[in-house]
Amino acid sequence: MFEFGLPLLFMLLPLPLLARQMLPKSEPLSSALKVPYYRELSHKGGGAAGNRLNLILLWFIWTLLVAAAARPQWYGEPISQTSSARDLLIAVDISGSMETPDMILNGNPAMRITAVKNVVGDFVLRRKGDRLGLVLFGTRAYLQAPLTFDRETVDTLLAEAQIGFAGQGTAIGDAIGLSVKRLTQRPADQRVLILLTDGANTAGEVAPLKAAELAKQAGVKVYTIGVGAEEMVQPGLLGSRFGARRINPSRDLDSKTLQAIADETDGLYFRAHNPQELANIYAELDRLEPVEQEAETYRPLKSLYVWPLSTALLLSLLWAAIPLITSGSSALVHRPGKSARAGKTNGGQPV
Repeated sequence: MFEFGLPLLFMLLPLPLLARQMLPKSEPLSSALKVPYYRELSHKGGGAAGNRLNLILLWFIWTLLVAAAARPQWYGEPISQTSSARDLLIAVDISGSMETPDMILNGNPAMRITAVKNVVGDFVLRRKGDRLGLVLFGTRAYLQAPLTFDRETVDTLLAEAQIGFAGQGTAIGDAIGLSVKRLTQRPADQRVLILLTDGANTAGEVAPLKAAELAKQAGVKVYTIGVGAEEMVQPGLLGSRFGARRINPSRDLDSKTLQAIADETDGLYFRAHNPQELANIYAELDRLEPVEQEAETYRPLKSLYVWPLSTALLLSLLWAAIPLITSGSSALVHRPGKSARAGKTNGGQPV
C-alpha cells in the first residue's frame, strides 16, 4: 500500500505563488551590462512561450521536492510471527577445578571446561528464537552476556571464557542470586536458569539454599548439572605408570545441595560423568515445554523519497545548464573571428 507519511506538507505547494504576491518586487538597477548579442539571445529565449515552459519546469521541480519531503512510502503485506520462546540464563562454573582432564572428547583426554564449551555451545546455537544469557562464576559471579537473541555472540563469549577469570573458588549462591536479579525483569512464566558446576560452594556472600529460596519466590526454575567423572587415573612419577593410582576427581561435587536447589525451585538435577551424558542432558533440556508468546504482526516499510528527490535534482541541473549551453553557443556564433579579417586581399578589399 502506497501512502505519504506527512501528507500535510502538500499544503506548501502554493507557497511560491504566495511569496510572489506578498513579497515586494525588486527595484530596477541603475546600471546595466550591455551585451552586443542580447537581441539575438532574446529571440532565442522563446519570448512568452519560453517563459511559460520555464515556469512549468520550475513548478514541477517544486512539486517533486514537496513530494519527497512528504515521505512517500510503500507498506508491504502484513506478516505475522508467533514466537515460541523462553528466556534462559546459563550459569557456567569457570573455577580452577574445571581444568581437571577427566573428560574424553573425540577419543582424547580433555579438560572439563573444554567439554562444557563444546556441548553448551551446540545447545546455545540451536536455541533459535530464545533469549539467552550467560553468567560465569568462580569466586565471584559475573553477567557475561545479558538476555539476547544473538546466539552467536553468546557462544563466542562462552568459548572465550578462561579458567580463573572469576577466581579459583566456587560461588554457587552468588551465581543463582545474580541470575534471579536478571530474570525478574522478564515475565514470570519464562524464568529459567541452567547452572553447571563441578564442585561445592566455597565462596560468595549468598548461601546456595538461601539463593534457591529467593529463586522460588521470584518464580525462577533452576536446573542444576553436576559435571565430572568419578574415576580417573593419576599418572605416577614423571608421567609414567609407576606409582599411578586411581582417584575420584569429583569427590568435592556437592550433589546433595544441587539436588536441593532443583527441588526447591521445581527444577531437575542432572549428573554428567562424560561429554555424552552432558550432551544427553542438554538434549533433555531442549525438550522443555516452551511458553507461547503473543503473535507479533508487522508490515515491511520501504521509503520512496529518493525517487522524487533524484528527479528534482536532475531537472534542476538541466534547468541550470540549458541557458549556459544556449548562451555559450550563441557567443561562439556572434563573436568576431579571425576568419572574417583573414578574408581581405591586399588593398583592404574583400575577396
